Amino acid sequence: MNLSDKVVVVTGGASGIGRALARRFADEGARGVVVADLDGDGAQAVADEIGGLGVACDVAVEAQVADLVARAARAFGPVDLFCANAGVAVGADEAAPDAEWDLALAVNVKAHIYAARALLPAWLERGEGYFLSTASAAGLLTQIGSAPYAVSKHAAVAFAEWLSVTYGDRGIRVSCLCPMGVKTAMTAGDGLATDIVATAGTMLEPEEVAAAVVEGLRSERFLILPHPEVRTFFARKADDYDRWLAGMRRLQARVSAG
Repeated sequence: MNLSDKVVVVTGGASGIGRALARRFADEGARGVVVADLDGDGAQAVADEIGGLGVACDVAVEAQVADLVARAARAFGPVDLFCANAGVAVGADEAAPDAEWDLALAVNVKAHIYAARALLPAWLERGEGYFLSTASAAGLLTQIGSAPYAVSKHAAVAFAEWLSVTYGDRGIRVSCLCPMGVKTAMTAGDGLATDIVATAGTMLEPEEVAAAVVEGLRSERFLILPHPEVRTFFARKADDYDRWLAGMRRLQARVSAG
C-alpha cells in the first residue's frame, strides 16, 4: 500500500505507537488522518499538529467505533486503512478480576471485531480495504506476568489471520503488528510494564515502529515485526513447543527473582 492520498484511521492515536503512526502517515502524504483515542483532548492535539481530525472514542463501545468510521468518511472520504491500535495492559494471572479480563478482551480484541463490522460492507463492495491490527509479540509468543494481555493479544492475531484468510481474495489486505518492547506509557512504571521491559530485548522508539509499519504496508506483509528476532522465537516455538515452554518457564523464574 502506498499511503499517498489515502484516508487512514488510527485508534489509540493520542500517544505512543498510535501518535507515531498518525504523524508518519501524514508525512507519507495521506489525504486524511483521523486520530481517535479515549483521551479526546490528546487525539485532538495530535490531529491539530498534522491537519487531521481528532475524535474521542471508546473502542470498547461498538456504536462509537461505527460512528468513528462514519465521521472519517464524512470528513475525508471512504476509509482506506484502519489501524486498530488502541490497547490496554491489565491483569496478572487467572485470578485477575473479571473486570480486568473484560477490559482486555474488549479493547484488545472486540474493538477489532467492531471495526471490521463497520468497515467490511463498504470495503467488500469496493473490492479493497486495509486492516492493520496492533497485536504484540505476546500474541505470537506469550507475556510473562499477564494472562489477560497474553490471551487477548493471541486473539487479536487470530482475528487478523481469519480476516486475511476469509477476505484476502476479495481485496481485503491485513497486516498484524507484533513488536516487543516499545518506549510508551504502557512500558513505563511498575507492574506489567516492568515485566514487559524485563523481557523485551531492545526497547524501540515509537517512531521506529511506525517506520517498520510503513515498510510492511508497502510490501503488504501480514506479520510486521519491528523486532526481527520475534520471527526466530516464533519459529523455535513451532519447531519444539515443549522446549520453548521450558525456556519460557526459566525466563519466568528469572523475572520473578527480580
